[in-house]
Amino acid sequence: MSGKYSAFTFCDRIIEFVPATSARAVFLVPAHLGEFAACLVAEAVGQLAAWVSMAHIGFRGRPVAALAGETRYFGAVGAGQTLGLDIAIEHCDEESVAYSGRATVEGHEILRLTDCVAPMLPQRDYDEPEDLAQQFELLRGPGALPGRFAGCGRPALTPVEVEGDKRRVTRLDVPTDADFFSDHFPRRPVFPATLLLDSAIRVACELVASPSRSCEGHWRLTRMTHLKMRDFVLPGQSLALMAELLATSDETARVGLTARVGERTVATARVEFEAPGESR
Repeated sequence: MSGKYSAFTFCDRIIEFVPATSARAVFLVPAHLGEFAACLVAEAVGQLAAWVSMAHIGFRGRPVAALAGETRYFGAVGAGQTLGLDIAIEHCDEESVAYSGRATVEGHEILRLTDCVAPMLPQRDYDEPEDLAQQFELLRGPGALPGRFAGCGRPALTPVEVEGDKRRVTRLDVPTDADFFSDHFPRRPVFPATLLLDSAIRVACELVASPSRSCEGHWRLTRMTHLKMRDFVLPGQSLALMAELLATSDETARVGLTARVGERTVATARVEFEAPGESR
């Protein structure tokens, strides 16, 4: 198991655990990282829910991202800081898990997830159940080695179409090989949904920061809603990421996101931004 659960696993130690109900955990963001994206914070919360739900069914199944009603973004975590992770399981069985959760830094909430639902798929299609059970016991005991995450980078984005300040389409080429596939997943590599969403949000940021807008500076991501992951994205595939402006004012902007592989839609969501200087 050397090197496993290091490349894309964001839990160092589970410090409180109520079977099938709730958990608290911590994760140290390594000091050498230039950044730890908000989508990875959401990934960390989701992974804690996955550990609790997998343990409940004896690691026979694993949840995969499907639906998230709302994600709220309140702040950022910096290199060298420790994330506090909290999740509450609303329902869990062999078929699916429903949960909510949040992430904090030094007691301050930086992200909140609500109304998340993920189907359970057969574990042996993706990973070794015995390895996961062993890792779970490590996390509940002394914990994994902090600072082991080396970073995963951000895929390059190639502009394809720009329609003024109303719409942008960008191509994302999924790598055929990357370290994060060793965790996601060892037996069936899948491009993480959170990395897809991070890229789509980057396209949305470029759209709302169009020079034609009156406000200068960086618009702040505040909310994601109606997230639906419809299919897996595999190594080597190319995606078209479309960001379409739905509503805007001097203070806020709302953007629709769509990701497609060929003619097939694999993900949709809506994101909201606040203009520089606005407070939540």
